[in-house]
Amino acid sequence: MGTRQTVVLLLVCALLLSTACVFAQDWPQWRGPDRDGKVTGFTVPDQPPTLTQVWSVPVGFGDATPALVGDRLYVHTRQGDEEVITCLSAADGSKVWENRYAAGAVGGPAARHPGPRSSPAVAEGKVITLGVMGTVSCLDAETGALAWRKDPFPNVTPPFATASSPLIVDGMAVALLGGQGNGALMAFDLATGDVKWQWTAEAAEYGSPVVATLGGTRQIVTFSDKSLIGVNLTDGALLWQIPFAPQGRTYNCATPIIDGDTVIYAASGRGSHAVRIEKQGDALKPVPVWDNADVSPQFNTPVLSGGLLFGQSDRGNLYCLYAQTGATAWIDATQRDRGGFAAMLDLGGVIVALPTSGELIAFSPDATAYNELALLKLANTATYAHPVIAGKRIFVKDEGSLSLLTMP
Repeated sequence: MGTRQTVVLLLVCALLLSTACVFAQDWPQWRGPDRDGKVTGFTVPDQPPTLTQVWSVPVGFGDATPALVGDRLYVHTRQGDEEVITCLSAADGSKVWENRYAAGAVGGPAARHPGPRSSPAVAEGKVITLGVMGTVSCLDAETGALAWRKDPFPNVTPPFATASSPLIVDGMAVALLGGQGNGALMAFDLATGDVKWQWTAEAAEYGSPVVATLGGTRQIVTFSDKSLIGVNLTDGALLWQIPFAPQGRTYNCATPIIDGDTVIYAASGRGSHAVRIEKQGDALKPVPVWDNADVSPQFNTPVLSGGLLFGQSDRGNLYCLYAQTGATAWIDATQRDRGGFAAMLDLGGVIVALPTSGELIAFSPDATAYNELALLKLANTATYAHPVIAGKRIFVKDEGSLSLLTMP
């Protein structure tokens, strides 16, 4: 190989490596690249850092976590009588483009949260959003041009409005829609909006779907309003089902956690559970692995780190379970959030939780006992969205604003 070819090859390799570093810090959908709450590329500081606010811009009401892809943020909020999909510069918060549409208002107790709860998904050059009343939108990620918009179940939502976050996979947008006994898990063609398949036996609750390969079959795993299910990614055919209907004032809110062929799932009042999906003949069967009737989350999804599950209980206490057995390792005595709301993230070497107080809690991924490392104030108003942590940047969505904080 000549000198010129060597130089070109080195430049290409450097470009690919730099691109990989940028992509490694993207947060393109609910709970990150793999929908598992894991942040890559984060270096744990030797001591609690001092945060500096770089910018803060009003964006509207909403609890949806922004998506970060490259140098752009994608935010879904409510402003007045409209829902607004906004693309911002991650560097300075300036507006790149926006798309607005009229949207029905949330009524009843849920009206205290008038904006979208569902986080945007960004992939394959598109942005998919799910409005608080169930409107699915697909926009060009670069320009904001509307590709298509659907509302398959007008004015039909779960009791506290739509909260499940859509995903993009294999040229499809997949979303849980409807509610109250009338809805479906639906896959839309990403380019056209045409329905590719739908599973209509049960409707949406609040949890979000994930993609997993279990028992050798690639599938969507999700809560419905009555069950935990696995459906074939290709045609939406039901592969397996576990009855898991809410009881009283409890909900199916958490996202299923995938650990090899094991699915870990939990909900308030019904404990935490694990099943292994096994191929038996031509069918897939869920085989019980463990049950923990005493500890479960309400409005958060635990993170899996080093064989341990870290979450916040329905009573607002941080906890740790052994992922192989379900046994309780510890429960912290401090009540962090009476409603059980929290964002849980695994930063690699440190676990963080962000309850509605806006104070980020950092603690060790340790089974011995709760070991607090730092408390960092991120916002002065209530936080229901996940913080988006990329390198030394923390993007925070509070009640009405989006801000960028940086660490030294």
